[in-house]
Order: sequence, then structure tokens, then C-alpha cells
Amino acid sequence: MRVLAIDPGTLRMGYGVLDAHPAPEADDYGVVALPTSMTIETRLYQLHTHILNMIHVFQPDAIAVEDPFVGRGERSFAKSALAIGQAQAVVLIGAASQGIPVHRYSPAEVKMAVADYGRATKEQVQQIASSRLGLAQQPESDAADALAVGLCHLQRMQADELISREIAPGKEL
Repeated sequence: MRVLAIDPGTLRMGYGVLDAHPAPEADDYGVVALPTSMTIETRLYQLHTHILNMIHVFQPDAIAVEDPFVGRGERSFAKSALAIGQAQAVVLIGAASQGIPVHRYSPAEVKMAVADYGRATKEQVQQIASSRLGLAQQPESDAADALAVGLCHLQRMQADELISREIAPGKEL
């Protein structure tokens, strides 16, 4: 299984391409960075173009994308969550246009899957994702977040497969 994992953003979109193999392996990763001088509609169009190009080049079986974190009360991030949601929508549309299934994960789910702690710091996620994939150097923060989303997805798919093989009463072997 090959997954294209995305950490959405309208200025910086992290991406990672992971293959399941016996152990997860990063085939490619990086950050699509766009200038603040560009209008939001132009940035969204550029992101859409990049997503379609990545789908064409990497031929993923699935796309995993991180959901926006909104927060509550004093720690509410409505404006940034809206921008992330717009970038996420571009990913969803790109995937739908190519018939590729999308799997969405909350930031806490990703951190729990990668670091075994739902409130891990960005630095911890960056270090652990880099270590688990055997990377020679740590990727940029946004790329590391995308790789973590990809690891989360592969782990979830592996768990789902194991559960589907569980022997239950009345189930034929």
C-alpha cells in the first residue's frame, strides 16, 4: 500500500509518500511553500495543482490528511482552522476527482499513533517520525507532520486488517 499523506496549510503544505512494505518506508516528502503575497484563491489553486501532480507522480492507493485543530475558549484557533480547512478541502477535491479514498485523522490521533501520547510536541513528533522511518536527517516540521499522518494511517490500516482476521464464535477458519 502506498499512501500520500498531507499536513494541510494555505502557506505551507507538508506532504509525505509512504509505502507499507514489511516496515513503513518514506519514498518522498517535503513542503509546498507559497508566498503570502499571493491571493488565497491563487494559493488554493496552486495547492490543487500540486495535489493533482503528486497523485499523478506517486500513484497512491489512499490519501491521509490531518483535520484542522480548532481548540476551545482561550485556546481557540478559528482563523487558522478555517485556512487549514480550506487547504484540506483542496486535498479532498483532488482525491475525489481521481477516485482515491481519503482518510482523515485528528492531530491527537496522529500524535497518539506516532508518539503514544496525544499531546506530544511538534518536536517530539518530528523526532519520532524521522526515527521510525530511518531518515538520515529530520525533515522540516510540516513534512514531518505529514509523515506522521502517513504513519498513523498505515498503523490504522494494519490494525483494521488484524481485527478483520480475528476468530469469532461461529466464524469459519
